Parts: sequence; C-alpha cells; structure tokens
Amino acid sequence: MRFDVITLFPELFGPHLSHGVTRRAFESAQVDVRLWQLRDFAEDNYRRVDDRPFGGGPGMVMLAEPLERALNAVKLERQLAALDVGGPAIIHFSPTGQAITQSLVRDLAKGSGGVLLCGRYEGMDQRFLDRHVTLELSLGDFVLSGGELPALALLDAIARLQDGVLNDAQSHQQDSFSDGLLDCPHYSRPEVLTGLGASDTGLPVPAVLMSGHHANIAKWRREKSLEITQKRRPELIALAREAGALSKSDERFLRELAKTDSKS
Repeated sequence: MRFDVITLFPELFGPHLSHGVTRRAFESAQVDVRLWQLRDFAEDNYRRVDDRPFGGGPGMVMLAEPLERALNAVKLERQLAALDVGGPAIIHFSPTGQAITQSLVRDLAKGSGGVLLCGRYEGMDQRFLDRHVTLELSLGDFVLSGGELPALALLDAIARLQDGVLNDAQSHQQDSFSDGLLDCPHYSRPEVLTGLGASDTGLPVPAVLMSGHHANIAKWRREKSLEITQKRRPELIALAREAGALSKSDERFLRELAKTDSKS
C-alpha cells in the first residue's frame, strides 16, 4: 500500500519512518510513504501557501490552489502506478473529524493506502476540502498545531498490522481495542522488584503469571482487561455487550466486580 503525504514539514516524518519496529514496514515498502512539500506547488516568488481569511479573524488559511496542484500531481503518480480503483482515499486530519479507532485502522490496513492532508494554521480552504476529502480523522478532543502528528500516528498504527513487522505475529492481536477492550497489565524480570526505598519489601509479579498454568493465566488476563476497561472506559464494555463479545463468565465477573465496587 502507498500513502502520499501533502505537508509543509516533510522533515518531521523521516526520523519516525526510519526507527523502531515499524520501520520494517516502511523499509520493505509494505507501507510505502511518499512526502510532498506543499510549497513546491506555490507559483509566486515567496512560495506562499496561505493568506488571511475572508470575514476577518485570527490566523491564516491554507490556499486552495497550491493544494489543488499538489493533489493533482499525487493523483497522476498514483494513476501511473495503477493504484486506487475508483480513486484514492483522501484523508484530512482535523479536530472535527471522527476519532481514529483500532477498527478503522484495521480497515485501512487492508486497502491500497491513500493521500494524507496535513493542515496548518487555521486550516485549509473549505472549498478544497468539500471537493476532495473522503475521510476526516481526529486523534481526540483536543487541538494540535498541524496534521503531521495524526498522520504519523495513523501510519504507525497501520504499519504494525502488516505481516512480519512485529516479532510476534500475535502481538497486535492482544493489543488494547483489538477485542474491543483495554489491554491487561504486563510484567517482566525481575520476579521481585526491590530497591524502591527504605521501607521496601519488594514488588512481586502476580503469582498466577509464574504458575505455568495457561488456562489460569488466560483467565487472569481476561478479568484484568475487563476490570481496567470497566473502570476507565465503561462505554467500551457497553459496546462489547451490544456486539455479543462478552461471555457468560465475563458477565459474571463484571457483576462480582460491581458488587465489590459498591461496597468500597
């Protein structure tokens, strides 16, 4: 798959694409990322890509014409590469977009990629967005200085789902949200963590994880996942229940958890 990124700051992408586990996806071109400097499509001597907004107000607005020229160049290259039957997905990052979820990432990871629009300033001319954008995405209910960080987050999330990228093929299957719930806690060496202060008695790894009893370990992990999700994101429990993703034992555990919480 191939993602073309239209941005004023292509240099922000290099360090991320060349480091960490997910670099395998980028180096192998499983996730091929092409960076397009928007200023290259400005036609004046100052390479201007923004101007004051009509109606007044603070900030600047990214001009439609350089964006149109950049997108046309991207589409032509993708067409010559025989990508995108029916045209590419045009993804714009904005606080007004829908939240990026693991389910959406999985869907995008099965496709041919698309074009990522990284806005700056007060945003892009709405006429350009209305003409071209097919999907508007957000990292959450807060505002960033531009679309580069959400674009990097999306690329990383998609890259780690590609075959052979993670050392263990089951890693992403056990991530938070993969089954609709938050992940359980994880522990590693030493078995007892010491040296934490004068009153230190040591912090041991939960005994069940040392037992070698795989069924009990799986049960503990599932219950911890349910407990954490219920406390931090109870709406996910409701969604899992609606989807029929909770077993009878899950429901029984949640009832017992509710009783315990009501007594505390």
